[in-house]
Amino acid sequence: MRVLIAPDSFKECLTAKAVADAIAVGWLRGAPADQVIKIPLADGGEGTTATLVGAMHGTLHQARVSGPSGIPVNASYGLIDDGETAIVEVAEASGLHCVAEPDRNAMTASSYGTGQLIMAALKHRPKTLIVCLGGSATTDGGAGLLQAMGAQLLDSKGQSIPPGGEGLKYISHFDIADVKAKLAGIDVVVACDVTNPLLGNLGAAAVFGPQKGASADDVKVLDANLTHFAQCVKLSGYDISSFAGSGAAGGIGGTVAGILGGVLRPGIELVMAAVGMDAQMKAADLVITAEGAIDGQSASGKTPTGVAKLAQRYQVPVIGLAGMLGSENMTAIHEAGITSVFSIAPGPISKSDAIAHAAHYLESTSEQLARLVSRLK
Repeated sequence: MRVLIAPDSFKECLTAKAVADAIAVGWLRGAPADQVIKIPLADGGEGTTATLVGAMHGTLHQARVSGPSGIPVNASYGLIDDGETAIVEVAEASGLHCVAEPDRNAMTASSYGTGQLIMAALKHRPKTLIVCLGGSATTDGGAGLLQAMGAQLLDSKGQSIPPGGEGLKYISHFDIADVKAKLAGIDVVVACDVTNPLLGNLGAAAVFGPQKGASADDVKVLDANLTHFAQCVKLSGYDISSFAGSGAAGGIGGTVAGILGGVLRPGIELVMAAVGMDAQMKAADLVITAEGAIDGQSASGKTPTGVAKLAQRYQVPVIGLAGMLGSENMTAIHEAGITSVFSIAPGPISKSDAIAHAAHYLESTSEQLARLVSRLK
């Protein structure tokens, strides 16, 4: 049997490569005669830059930028196509992993470092800029990103607004002429991992704010502030809230697409095209995909369902593995093409245990599945 292993990373735990390696080790213990092909993936979130650079034989470059809380971090950006395409990943400069969980503050976290990373990449004078969304610690609508690139986001007294989603309520003046000039002649592509809108019950604050440290009251404030930001930029002729994906990365999706003219693309489709996933899928008998959590959000542009939709085209069954499964009905997941999903947790365990032993649990679960599948051939 030819088994294609195509996982995403386990956020703040294992890289996509490490996940693929662990699954392969376990599978081959249970079915040593099978042929295993490993293709680590990403969907626009954490790890997308490294995945694309590896697949396209590009180069990684380092920059020292401001992290979400203002503390400097080392971040990477990539160059591919002989330097004609630059890749900037929000998670590198403004990601959740940049801030320890107890220190996360959804109200003040800023995307300023992502703007700095873009500026570092633009020094290479690329023709195309790919901005990869997902995994952010921010809910500032991309305001910090714009400020780092030279935009003026000012309050009623002519002062720069404070960082984070908390500062959005103060905007009364908006000028991005300098930013537009810096991107003149450059095609901007936005690799997006979700389809959520900017505002409302399915928006950036409501859905993703809690994992970034937002309380229920914070979510209401952030949504109101993002609404004010959207109304302010609308006066200048920009729409950052009406389209799918505008809520990605705390609203950076809305800003990069709606203000900077980026073309939104499902990140998983972009990555799968780069790694030649179609040809590998045609030859597969079974696909195993994985992500840290498979839940209701997974059906909206995440790696497991992106892989599954391609597998459906060739009628290849798909097994999904996750550290955690959502409590909701999995109908949407199955309709997207995932045949069955399994949690790798051996029972009720702590989050620290799940993170520390994730590779072992992946190996163990994969081995047991391989033993079952091999008997059913």
